[in-house]
Amino acid sequence: MAKKWMRGVALFAVLAMAATIARAARVGEQAPDFTATDSNGQVHHLSDYRGKFVVLEWTNRGCPYTRKHYESGNMQRLQQEWTAKGVIWLTVLSSAPGKQGYMTAADENAYLKQMNAHPTAALLDPTGALGHLYDAKTSPDMYIINPQGTLIYDGAIDDRPTTDIADVQGAKNYVSEALQEAMGGKQVSDPVTRPYGCSVKYAGGE
Repeated sequence: MAKKWMRGVALFAVLAMAATIARAARVGEQAPDFTATDSNGQVHHLSDYRGKFVVLEWTNRGCPYTRKHYESGNMQRLQQEWTAKGVIWLTVLSSAPGKQGYMTAADENAYLKQMNAHPTAALLDPTGALGHLYDAKTSPDMYIINPQGTLIYDGAIDDRPTTDIADVQGAKNYVSEALQEAMGGKQVSDPVTRPYGCSVKYAGGE
């Protein structure tokens, strides 16, 4: 009986540990480290960027919500503005092969050039491992990690959940607001917002 009880306790501990490891990132907690390869074949670890602000931007070139921010030049302006201030900006592609938004490395590099985009790197995540680690739901879906490795923002790019390019102008940009506040030593006013866009096209999904 005692042995069965001990085995049960051990199994519970293992399952609890697995659940903790698998739990998605949450604002106010340490952002989980990851390993991902970019479109140039370079391997990135979140831990490589300790001491810097990091933005994670989920993207899908086929999604009209993503196109809104790229065709207007809004996403590129944000990338250029914040990387110039030392922020690491990582665009993440979690679309599975055969799904909308899936890109080979060559395709993604051609697209970045075509759109004059300025991320630090574009991370290819065809298995969805990185997307699930952060529970990315939409494209775009935005996350900000501070220099101490804490997730400080999770949500939408702005407060205009439409596909209309005209709505970019005058929108409240949550990402810029959060970075400005955090870099100024202030608390982020809106640390969690509801992301909008197309669902991330994970393997086995829609």
